[in-house]
Amino acid sequence: MRFSIHFVLLCAVVLILPAVSTAQVFPSKPLRIVVPFGAGGVVAGDMVAKADADGHTLLLISNATAVSAGLFKALPFDTLRDFAPVSTLGFFDLAIITPAESLFKSLGDLLAYAKAKPGRLNLATISIGSTQNLAAELFKSSAGVDIQIVPYNSSPAVITALRGRQVDAAVEILAPVLSQINSGALRALAIAGAARASVLPDVPTAKESGVTGDSLHRAGMAWLCPPIRPSRSLPD
Repeated sequence: MRFSIHFVLLCAVVLILPAVSTAQVFPSKPLRIVVPFGAGGVVAGDMVAKADADGHTLLLISNATAVSAGLFKALPFDTLRDFAPVSTLGFFDLAIITPAESLFKSLGDLLAYAKAKPGRLNLATISIGSTQNLAAELFKSSAGVDIQIVPYNSSPAVITALRGRQVDAAVEILAPVLSQINSGALRALAIAGAARASVLPDVPTAKESGVTGDSLHRAGMAWLCPPIRPSRSLPD
């Protein structure tokens, strides 16, 4: 999922403009877009929450900010109180993948192995609390299987472990691994979401493969959020 900076700025201006008094000129200064990196988005969230509530400081968030309240004992901000959603920027697919030479040719094969040998299957993701990690946990509970979820510090580390046969499978965002799937280095067993990915129309969804519940049925998302104060809230 890629967005040009021009597109992001255009969305911010168009969507925030109605919140600013017609007597004011917006933007009256450069817009600042804060992109979280690490620490569950807490540092970035705190910075934006304390910024002037004039619509010129925006926070790009994903699930990391949304789940921080459940991962940390205390936060310096309240996600629901201190921010107002501006727009959904886009959605992206997740996939369960294996090395091309894996014995698992389908998600059904993987589930059959996991059920036959509890605790033996290793499923890699990036760090705990990430989109991929939470999707793997949902997959584990929805499928009713005992598997080991192994967190790595980055997507390249996940792919290196996967291709090195250190783990059996992985949950990863589709876009970064699509070229390796198309080249035959990796195999996609199932796709997240209610529909198949347009770029891999022959790969079934997790639901089509027999996994019920909420596991891998929702794609990740990101929003631009300006800080909000009770005295200067954005309109509905």
